[in-house]
Amino acid sequence: MQTDIDPRNLIGRKAFDRDGNRIGTVDEIYLDDATGAPEWAAIRTGLFSRDAFVPLEASELVKDGTLRVPFDRALIRDAPDFGVGRHLSPEQELQLYRHYGLDVAPAPPFPDHDFGSTTEDSST
Repeated sequence: MQTDIDPRNLIGRKAFDRDGNRIGTVDEIYLDDATGAPEWAAIRTGLFSRDAFVPLEASELVKDGTLRVPFDRALIRDAPDFGVGRHLSPEQELQLYRHYGLDVAPAPPFPDHDFGSTTEDSST
């Protein structure tokens, strides 16, 4: 996606799938923790529906001001539901990447530390 776009300018825009079918309206934008770049859009899929997360990397803001997402509407509506207004965890992001068939290497695991225990042999 074009990186010089202010993420706040995406909110309220209509979003369409790869075939031109309307998905809904951009409700929220989620930024990458490391880079601050727009990474996910939460799209309100209907008046009484939930928000569906879609990746922005392959999406495109077209000349008429709408967001074109390169996925099928059914796939978008079946995306995992994590609610909006909260930070996406790395695990949730991985679930979304897998759902959309995108290749993303998982974050390295945290070191396995046993804090508070000692390694000394207590038998004397």
